[in-house]
Amino acid sequence: MTSFVQLALDWFSGPTLEPAQSTPDPAPRTLPERDDCAFIHPLASRRIQLQQTSVAYAFQRAKRKTIGMSVGADGLEVRAPRWATVASVEAVLHEKSAWILRKLQESQERQKHMRNTIIEWRDGASLPLLGEQWVLRLDPEHQSSPAGDHNDIPRCLYIALSLHAQPGQIRDAVQAWLMQYAKRYFTQRLDHFAPQLGVTWKRLSLSNASSRWGTASADGSIRLNWRLIHFKPDVIDYVVVHELSHLRVMNHSPQFWETVGSLVPDYQQRRDALNAQVLPQWI
Repeated sequence: MTSFVQLALDWFSGPTLEPAQSTPDPAPRTLPERDDCAFIHPLASRRIQLQQTSVAYAFQRAKRKTIGMSVGADGLEVRAPRWATVASVEAVLHEKSAWILRKLQESQERQKHMRNTIIEWRDGASLPLLGEQWVLRLDPEHQSSPAGDHNDIPRCLYIALSLHAQPGQIRDAVQAWLMQYAKRYFTQRLDHFAPQLGVTWKRLSLSNASSRWGTASADGSIRLNWRLIHFKPDVIDYVVVHELSHLRVMNHSPQFWETVGSLVPDYQQRRDALNAQVLPQWI
């Protein structure tokens, strides 16, 4: 799981015909102030107007045969062969302007949402647990545990720490509790689904991987990312069934997806929800 999703697209322009010599790029258009541009890359060196929208992008010459671009957390990056003229690069940008603007908007909204999910490590902070927002309560006299099972009662996670505890101390205590809770919850779901698939799992371990939600080994070992505990139960169940299905089919063939679908017919929707989910920021 990465801090952002990068989307890349290359355009092939047919046979590569390099000129006898390359000419220097013309001076870039004056880069805008931040409030004069809808999207500006922090390393921007060029600017272009796409459908009445000003975009400042990072431009790089590279040893490659195609004009390529990507949209990430910082904005638009463009890479071009040394022989490609700036005019030809900008022609491609104009041609793909709808795609570029859509991805820039999606990335901007995602980054805004991520900023809003930063957890403040203090009494009264909010964090998701099984898809519901819980309130963090610090109480040295209270055993660390959840409370609140009804819609009209705030769901609270009690941590046995002083109100004057340092943010790092609170974060570590909450993570330790969530990991213990996650292991118990995942174990219950593995035990629930394994018999239905006719498989036996041997060992569960928790991971903190940045790019994978889970893995399964032929020896029956299962690894699940503990941060899944933030998600809704049906999303967690999809990941659990996905990994258990690998104990029958160790690939992603049609037979594998048929196995997943036998227990989770709407696995595509659950997978989309998993990919769209933004995890809380643990800072």
